[in-house]
Amino acid sequence: MVVFGNLSQFAALVFSLLALVFTLLGVMRNDARLARSGARSLLAAAAFTTFASISLAGLFMANEFQVEYVASYSDRALPMFYKMTAFWAGQKGSLLFWAWTLSFCAALVIYSNRRDADSRTTCYVYLVLAGTLSFFLFLLCTVSNPFDLLAFIPPDGQGLNPMLQNPGMIFHPPTLFLGYVGFTVPFAYAVAAMVTGHSDASWIRKTRAWNVLSWIFLTIGIILGGQWAYVELGWGGFWAWDPVENASFIPWLASTAFVHTAIIQERRGIMKVWNMVLILLTFTLCIFGTYLVRSGVLQSVHDFGATGLGGYFLAFILVTLVGGIYLVAGSYKDLKTPNVIESYLSRESTFLFNNVILLALAFATLLGTLFPLLSEVFTGNKVTVGPAFFNMVNTPLFLLLLVITGICPLIGWRKASASNLRRNFLRPALFGIAVLVLLLLFGIRHPYALVSFSLCGFIAGTILLEFVAALRSRDKNPGESSWSAGPRLLWRLRRRYGGHLVHLGLVLMVVGITGSTALKQEAQGTLTRGQTLQVGRYELRYDAFNVYQKLNRTVYGAQLSVFNGGKPLGTLEAERRVYINAKQPTTEVALRTTLRDDLYVTMPGIGPNQEITLRASVNPLVLWVWIGGVLMVVGGIIAIIPERKRRTTS
Repeated sequence: MVVFGNLSQFAALVFSLLALVFTLLGVMRNDARLARSGARSLLAAAAFTTFASISLAGLFMANEFQVEYVASYSDRALPMFYKMTAFWAGQKGSLLFWAWTLSFCAALVIYSNRRDADSRTTCYVYLVLAGTLSFFLFLLCTVSNPFDLLAFIPPDGQGLNPMLQNPGMIFHPPTLFLGYVGFTVPFAYAVAAMVTGHSDASWIRKTRAWNVLSWIFLTIGIILGGQWAYVELGWGGFWAWDPVENASFIPWLASTAFVHTAIIQERRGIMKVWNMVLILLTFTLCIFGTYLVRSGVLQSVHDFGATGLGGYFLAFILVTLVGGIYLVAGSYKDLKTPNVIESYLSRESTFLFNNVILLALAFATLLGTLFPLLSEVFTGNKVTVGPAFFNMVNTPLFLLLLVITGICPLIGWRKASASNLRRNFLRPALFGIAVLVLLLLFGIRHPYALVSFSLCGFIAGTILLEFVAALRSRDKNPGESSWSAGPRLLWRLRRRYGGHLVHLGLVLMVVGITGSTALKQEAQGTLTRGQTLQVGRYELRYDAFNVYQKLNRTVYGAQLSVFNGGKPLGTLEAERRVYINAKQPTTEVALRTTLRDDLYVTMPGIGPNQEITLRASVNPLVLWVWIGGVLMVVGGIIAIIPERKRRTTS
C-alpha cells in the first residue's frame, strides 16, 4: 500500500504537469484536441490523488507504523474514529487532503464545462487549476511525502495529540480546507476573464455558487474551530486571536467583502476592479493561512511548527500576487465602466462602505498577527500583541459594520431620498431604543454591551420588518393569505431572504459574543468533599472522586452537584485525563448549557488527598453564538439553491 500510494502521488504530479503543458499548447496553437487532452490529464490527476488519499487512510487503519507519518500521529490504542481523523492531523496528511480536495474541485469544474471545454476562457481556468494542483503535488512528492518510511518498524506509534482527540477533529479541518480550496475556482475564472478580456459579469455568474459555497465552508470551519477551542482548551473562551485563528478569519473577511461586491457587479455592472482585487486577495490570503500553519514563523497551539515548507509557500504567494497585480493593471481599461455609484444615499454605497470596513478589519488583524515578525525585523526584538490589541482596534470597526448592516436594507438602489431614509429608519431605530431601555431596566451598564445589544436590536428590527412587509404584500391578492402565500414568496426570493437570514445569524452571534465577554462571571477555589464554590447564580458542591479506565485514557473525575438558589439542577463531572503515550494530563471541561448562559467548569489541579482546584465561570448567551452560526450557514445555503428555469412555449 505504501508503494501504491507513492506511485499514485507521483502519477498525479505527472498528469497535473501534462495538463499544464497540453492546455497551454492548446491555447497557443488554438488546438481543441490538445485542450481536451489537458482536461483529461487533470481528471487523471484527480483520480490518482484520490488513490493516494485512500492509501494513506488505509495505512492508518492497518497500523503501519513503519510509515513515519502514521507512527507520528497514531497508535494501537487510538479509537478507529480518530485513526481516520489522524489523516489530516499533521502537515503532510493535511497537504495531501488539500491536494485531493483541489483535484476534486477541478474535476467538478471540468464536468460543469463539458459543453464549453474548448473555449479559451475555459482553458485558462484549467491552467490555473492545474498550476495550483501541481504546486501542492510537487511539495508532496519532494519535500513533504506522507509515505516516507522509517529505518525500523516501531512496536507502536506516538499517538494523536490529546487536544486533537475531539469530535471536532472530523469536521473542523476538512470544512476549513474546503473553504480555502473552493476559492481557487473563482480565482481561476477571474484570471481567465482578465486574460481573455471577458471582464463582464459572466464570470461572476458562473462562479456564484463556488463563491458562496466556499464562504459557507469557511464559516463552518471557523465556527467549529471556536466551538472546539471552547470545549477542549479549558480557558473559558472560544476566540483568543491566535495567529492560526486569525489566518482563517482574515480570508473570511476578504471573501465576505467579495461576495457582497459580486452582487453589485452582477446587478449594476460596476465595481469590476474591486472584484478582481478582492478575489486575488481572498485566494492569496487562503494560501497565506496555509503558509502560517506550516512555516513556523509564529507560535501557536494550532500550528505544525517549522516544516521546511515556508519558503515554497512564500514564493507561491509572491508569484500569485505579482501576477495578479500585473493582470489587474493590464486589464484596467477593460475593467473600468461608465456606470458609477450615483449617490452616497444608495444601497451600492452601503455595500462599498461595508467592504471598506471589512478590509480594514482584515488589515488590522493581519497587522496584529504579523507584528511579532515586523518588530523583530525593525528592532531585533519579537514583540507579541495580545487579545487586548485586537479587541481595542477591531471592536469599533465591528460596531460600525453592524450600523452599515442595519442601514443597507433601508436604502434603495441607485439613489434614495433623505426623507425616504428617515421614514424607513424610524421603526428599526425604535427596536434598538427599546432594547437599550430594557437593558438599563435590568441593570446592565457596560458601555460595550449597551451599544452592541442596541445595534443588534436595530438590525433585527430591520430584518423582521422586511419579512413582515413581504408577507403583508401578498394579502392584496384576493383569496390568498399571508400564511399560505408568504412562504412561497420567501422561497421565490430566496436569494434575497437567504441573505437576510445570514445577517440575522450574524446578529445572534454578536449577541452571544457580547454577552459572554462583557457579562462573564468567574470564580476559583480549592475544595474538599462536601465543600461548595459559588459562581454567579450557581453553587457547585464537590461530592465524590472517581478514577476509571475509558478507551485509551485514564480518567480522574470529580462529581459535582449544581444548585441555583438551593434548587438542585443536576450533576457535572470535571475531569483530568491521562492518555496512553501522552506526556502530561489534560483538563476536560464540564459544561451545563442553557439559552441564558453556560456554566463552565474545569479542574486544573488534584491534591494528594483528592482535594480539587476548580475554576468556574458563567458565560452568558454563548449558545446564541452557535445558533447564529447555524443560521448564517442555513441562510447561505438557501441563497445559492438554483432557481428552476421556466420553460418557454412556442
